[in-house]
Amino acid sequence: MTTPLPRDEFAVTEHFVYLNHAATGILPAASVREIERFANAHAQRGVLGTYPYELQFERYRETIGRYVGASGRDIALVTNTSAGANIIATALPWSAGDEVIVCDDEFPANVIPWLALRRRDVTVRLLSTATERLTPERLARELSPQTRVVTVSWIAYADGYRHNLRGLAETAHARGALLCVDAMQGAGVLPMDVRAWNVDAAYAGAAKWMMGLHGSGFLYIAPELAQRCSPAMPGWRSMSDMWDFHNYEQPFADAVHRFEGGTPNVLGALCMAQAIDLFQRSGVEAIGTHVLELTDRLCSGLVDLGADIRSPRSPEHSSAIVTFRLPGWDSIALGKILEEEGIVTTYRSTGIRVSPHGYNTAEEIDVLIRSLARHAGAKASV
Repeated sequence: MTTPLPRDEFAVTEHFVYLNHAATGILPAASVREIERFANAHAQRGVLGTYPYELQFERYRETIGRYVGASGRDIALVTNTSAGANIIATALPWSAGDEVIVCDDEFPANVIPWLALRRRDVTVRLLSTATERLTPERLARELSPQTRVVTVSWIAYADGYRHNLRGLAETAHARGALLCVDAMQGAGVLPMDVRAWNVDAAYAGAAKWMMGLHGSGFLYIAPELAQRCSPAMPGWRSMSDMWDFHNYEQPFADAVHRFEGGTPNVLGALCMAQAIDLFQRSGVEAIGTHVLELTDRLCSGLVDLGADIRSPRSPEHSSAIVTFRLPGWDSIALGKILEEEGIVTTYRSTGIRVSPHGYNTAEEIDVLIRSLARHAGAKASV
């Protein structure tokens, strides 16, 4: 089967049916080669080997910016999702009684940085999602005159629910609030356009769908918001001329990279740019379409098996994540059996989470479905 992302870029295909990108992505072979080049240059030439990479930071930011629908001036290189959220949370001017709205099904990376604002007498309100998700209609009911920020994941990590970011941004802005987005479970697999969505900030680590290294990621801040924010933890690279070392009183740089503070993760930025180049050569839209077709195929097979699909599926809300339970099975036990068979997923007590990427095939989805059918049949015959 032809796939948008070339399978020969991903060594994991030689050993596993790997369907777990919502946990950890796979480094493309091209990135591995770049890492080796950097390591050799650093080992053999010191600063003569590393300085050429220093000169590429602007290109890396431009590559990331174009990919998410922004300019490189709107991008900072960060270490992870929480770092991006923390930069925004600490850069905004707050007053006692201001409010942040966040859902109770968020991954902690996008909750803990906002909860820390309680030390500054900011109210952080957790919305229950057990019976109703955060739609624009619900947000309109929940907003108060004190709401300054609404923060949400583009894609919910547990079940893959895709939020209507454009609608949420419009609703928040109409009441004077900002929309800040954890893009971790969408960036790298579904097309992004932060300007078209009109979100105020978006941040993500690169170690999942962006096929990058742990300890690397990006932060987007809309120009209008960036003008209102000042770095809470500035460093020498925050300055307008970072090479003017002893001019301590100079202003901060205009671009968002002023929030990086010190030296960014060189290899992390390099690998992000490398993977994005691969995504763009393969076709960003094609990758998204392919993965949604794979998850639709999976759901069709799961329905035939009588599985309990826990992921909302519709043109508006489907994503690259499908979580399910197989009747009669403990999901952790079943997940371990699948792993022994070479099928890698995430398995928790709440279900088995499947998350394919652009190099996975329909045949691999069928391998999973056939395995589940065998185990479902074995349970039924007991």
